[in-house]
Amino acid sequence: MAAQRDYYEVLGVSRDAAPDVIKKAFKKLAIKFHPDRNPGDDAAVESFKEASQAYDVLSNEEKRARYNRFGHEGVRGAAGGGGGFQDVNDIFDVFGDLFEGFGFGGGKRRGGGRRPVQGESIKTRVSIDLLEAAKGCTKPVTFERQEHCETCAGSGAAPGTTPDKCDYCGGAGHVVQSQGFFRMQTSCPACRGEGSVVREKCGDCRGSGRKSISVTRDANIPAGVDTGMHLVLRGVGEPGQHGGPAGDVYVEVTVAEHPLFRREGLDLICDVPISYTQAALGADIEVPCLEGKTQHHVYPGTQPGEIVRIRGGGMPDPRGGRPGDLLLRIVLEVPKKINAEQEAVLRDLAKLEHAAVSPHRSSFFDKLKDWFVPDETD
Repeated sequence: MAAQRDYYEVLGVSRDAAPDVIKKAFKKLAIKFHPDRNPGDDAAVESFKEASQAYDVLSNEEKRARYNRFGHEGVRGAAGGGGGFQDVNDIFDVFGDLFEGFGFGGGKRRGGGRRPVQGESIKTRVSIDLLEAAKGCTKPVTFERQEHCETCAGSGAAPGTTPDKCDYCGGAGHVVQSQGFFRMQTSCPACRGEGSVVREKCGDCRGSGRKSISVTRDANIPAGVDTGMHLVLRGVGEPGQHGGPAGDVYVEVTVAEHPLFRREGLDLICDVPISYTQAALGADIEVPCLEGKTQHHVYPGTQPGEIVRIRGGGMPDPRGGRPGDLLLRIVLEVPKKINAEQEAVLRDLAKLEHAAVSPHRSSFFDKLKDWFVPDETD
């Protein structure tokens, strides 16, 4: 059995190709190998199936992500995935609208009538703070979507009326022209593929059959999510057409910056200020953590900039792996002002260390006294 070709190689596109590039490449191959253009050519039919199989996976965001990570095994069992399309009619069922767009057969289902089409997906955003990201939470997500108009039940026709069958296509939704072996099929220009025409439009939806509404749904956000990650709410996007399922809602997560913690992957970094005496002599100090605060022992001789790692104190892994660590970066805090007693002690220490320090500075009032009282030695 021959090895299955890489889907990107099949379509002749790069692994980072944009969706429109993938679609254009598939259309080019589909025109080249379409059964209507290659009657009796089994090799062309197989190439047509192969290209359709590749497009089915790479045009779907979720399937493409699984394929990029796991290869053919990642999409094994999916429609058009690892097993491929067994019949060209299966391809027409899935991509009928595409073939209508460039002039070949396949726009109708095998049983007749318009095929169901899944509704469009919707993209939205949700913002959470770091603690919510660490523990996981449920957040309401609000977005706009179309709904079937209740006044006309989605028909677009005014109450008491119904859409009329399109005279141009006879209700088929498409028109066909034959030239020798070629059968050119396109959407009906009069009814735009619907097969019917609304003569008296509904006043509420203006004949569209749909109205825009605001929808709120709860999004379950798993622990450990980071900015840029996406959640999927299945089946709550735009409604489908001709009985097709509704689309999905993709929710992009944004995690707000925290005043104490800086995130790097699953690790959290926190600057911990300590005094010179704590660094030199050691001390037990309080440090922040996700649960609130904890005690940490600073060993004598701790150096500025030193990193203390607390295993498992970082963010949880949303994929179930080991959590990150909490990294405490020691910052030496030098006071801007000290009292006379502190200054005296530090000067004695400087003498012991033989360290060169600035001389004692007179206070402002001592300087005033020296200014106004004449020197008796003069």
